[in-house]
Amino acid sequence: MQTAPYSPRDRERFIPETGKQSHRSEFARDRGRIMYSSGLRRLGAKTQVVVAAADDFVRSRLTHSLEVAQVGRSIAQSIGGDPDIVDAACLAHDLGHPPFGHNGEKALDSLAESIGGFEGNAQTFRLLVRLEPKVCGPGAEPVGLNLTRACLDAVCKYPWVRGQGGEKSLRKYSCYEEDEEIFRWVRQFSPGLTRCLEAQIMDVSDDIAYSVHDVEDAIATFNFDPATMYDEKVREKIYNSCHEWYGSKLTDDELEAAWLRLRASEAWIEKFDGTYADHAALKNMTSNIIGRFCNAVTEATLNQGPGPLHRYDCDLVLPGEAEAEIMLLKGTAVAFMMAPRELEPRFLEQRTILFELFDYLLEHPDKLEPLYLRNYEQAESEAEKIRVLIDQLAALTDLSAYKWHDRFIGLISS
Repeated sequence: MQTAPYSPRDRERFIPETGKQSHRSEFARDRGRIMYSSGLRRLGAKTQVVVAAADDFVRSRLTHSLEVAQVGRSIAQSIGGDPDIVDAACLAHDLGHPPFGHNGEKALDSLAESIGGFEGNAQTFRLLVRLEPKVCGPGAEPVGLNLTRACLDAVCKYPWVRGQGGEKSLRKYSCYEEDEEIFRWVRQFSPGLTRCLEAQIMDVSDDIAYSVHDVEDAIATFNFDPATMYDEKVREKIYNSCHEWYGSKLTDDELEAAWLRLRASEAWIEKFDGTYADHAALKNMTSNIIGRFCNAVTEATLNQGPGPLHRYDCDLVLPGEAEAEIMLLKGTAVAFMMAPRELEPRFLEQRTILFELFDYLLEHPDKLEPLYLRNYEQAESEAEKIRVLIDQLAALTDLSAYKWHDRFIGLISS
């Protein structure tokens, strides 16, 4: 499908860049900047579900982001949005996640309570517009990658500043108060709290990718046996996980119907013993289910009107049956991968590492990486200094967090 037209203001950058000639589009340049960023490289050693480097097969944050980008690019191409914008947003969507996954995010949110908290999406935006070194403003102030307005808008999963987007905006938001100036610039022409279509594609691509791939990881690592899905008690455990972890409003009957549809499809595998043939079948199951969800989203969205569609032409449509099937897979991953992980001693140890590193850096800021040390020295208030410490901890990988703790504190062996 032909790509929808984008306006000059969609291509604007916060700091105008003149004299740069390129055969690439502005949005392709955005994608390149994210692809070559240090933040993206760090995701290779950050936890997705299983601790990074604990298993050669399972996903890291980096491989997950690459897979989300592939899903998002496919959907964008099908409905006519610019695939480079969506690809870039998908690559960037987890850049702000700290070491140890959501466990680390909770720890940093607690440490940052006095300065407005920590949120992975807001940290992603902060990295893109401030922390990732690429472009400086007129006064040498950092403006991050200086991406286009359309690309930054596509990253905003929760397009509001903390506390300014309704009841849930104290918990989920895409911008800290400190970064509000450039956020307001990004959202200057956006209608209220509405997400652009590209951001909606990024969000649903994330759901599709991790729901399917987390189940693939669970099966491949023998944490989940697909044959047990025929056991009513196993399915009840999965449905309970959907409600407890995601607050799912779907009834058990709706989740059961989702299971029956997946079971009836050619994609679902009956067993997994680890043979080559089983691995091939598992990979085909993953591909088929992702294709199933992408097709459902594309067809339902295009039914609203003729494409190409982009920005604020319409909302993305996730049909109810596909939504239920995605939720079923999420609950399966929770029941057999994520919930058991929280009972491991390492889970508490990870939070302890971040708490103790924060206390140490508070007393020894000279141990910060040079980039963050410079930001700390230029901070004009205690709140700004604390935010720099949080920025530093968020940038660490799982491995470097263990190494820093071992080097500076040495109380918990890595």
